[in-house]
Amino acid sequence: MILAVTLMVRDEADVLPAWLDHHVAQGFDVFVITDNGSVDGTAELLAAFAERDDVTVDLRHDPVHRKQQGTVVTGMARDASTVHRADWVVNADTDEFVLPVDRSLTVRQVFEQLDPVIGAFTVPVVNLVGAMAESGAGLERLHWRDERSTDELRAVGLLAPPTSNAVHVGDPEVVVVQGNHQVSVANGAPVPPALRLEVLHLPWRSWQQYEHRVDVSGRAYEANPDLTPSPRHHGMRDFRRLQEGVLESTFSLRFVTDAEAADGPFTRDDGVAESLRRAGSPVLDGADAEALVPEDRLRRLRAVGRAVVRRDVRIEELEDAVRAGEATADTLRATVQFERDRAQAAVRSSEERAAVIQVREAELAAVRARRVVRIADRAGDVARRLRRS
Repeated sequence: MILAVTLMVRDEADVLPAWLDHHVAQGFDVFVITDNGSVDGTAELLAAFAERDDVTVDLRHDPVHRKQQGTVVTGMARDASTVHRADWVVNADTDEFVLPVDRSLTVRQVFEQLDPVIGAFTVPVVNLVGAMAESGAGLERLHWRDERSTDELRAVGLLAPPTSNAVHVGDPEVVVVQGNHQVSVANGAPVPPALRLEVLHLPWRSWQQYEHRVDVSGRAYEANPDLTPSPRHHGMRDFRRLQEGVLESTFSLRFVTDAEAADGPFTRDDGVAESLRRAGSPVLDGADAEALVPEDRLRRLRAVGRAVVRRDVRIEELEDAVRAGEATADTLRATVQFERDRAQAAVRSSEERAAVIQVREAELAAVRARRVVRIADRAGDVARRLRRS
């Protein structure tokens, strides 16, 4: 069995070594990777990785920044099937670590037992949070599964829990939708509970990392006229906050200290760090040197962040009210127009009926006249015969 993973990456040098070590250790054979014009050392890390001889590395370069992930990943996923003969393909991001729910298994052992008739299936994505830091990958610091409800997430400026990712069998005609959440391959059977997978997600590793990510992502969306994300799309909303200078404040609301997590809807999960330790990865060395945000500064950031979130919620409520008012006005206008059209139709119908009656009366008069003529003709014939006799 050949197990492939695709990756489109840009400026993720903080977490990329861990991602590579993790997925090699989990049994992936083929890595189809596109570097999207990185400038932070990511390209050099990938070039070194491509020199390995224990895995197949198909390294590509696409310097265009127009948020073209769907097209690029679709091409990589198809090549994973046609070029590298992959039986299964996982399409991932650099902050996503695929793991079996049963941690006694590796990802490869799961796929070796999966029936290809399954076709495609979705894998839940779980955000990992922890203490906020100015820099660092957070591989050990971010060890709390974020189990906050949708309402609780919105209260800290987030829209909803993350969307599941799609995994599929190798298919030369597969289409991967932007974000890797959907594919064109159909699901043919359920995944056995003992073989379920999940993704541990590290989207908010540090302020330094997230500020750069939001900036490049927002600019990429702006540069691609074919993509029209909603103004409420999480990336575009954070891009606006970055431009306003308030993103760090709202960003701080996503993090929790160990003491806070112990009392909230969080469950400890050291799956990423444990996977790296089992793999003998050196990336955990020096992890304790991360620059944590001091508690007093965190309190100030959170106070501002909560105010910004309340402001944004109020703005959205007003926007919804305006749209609702416009919708009501449109309905009223449509109703008035409908009644006007119906009245005009009734008038036209009345006029048409009168015209029909008039035509019919004219036709009847013509018939009567023809009858009178015929009677007169017959009377004339009778009179002429009588005179001759």
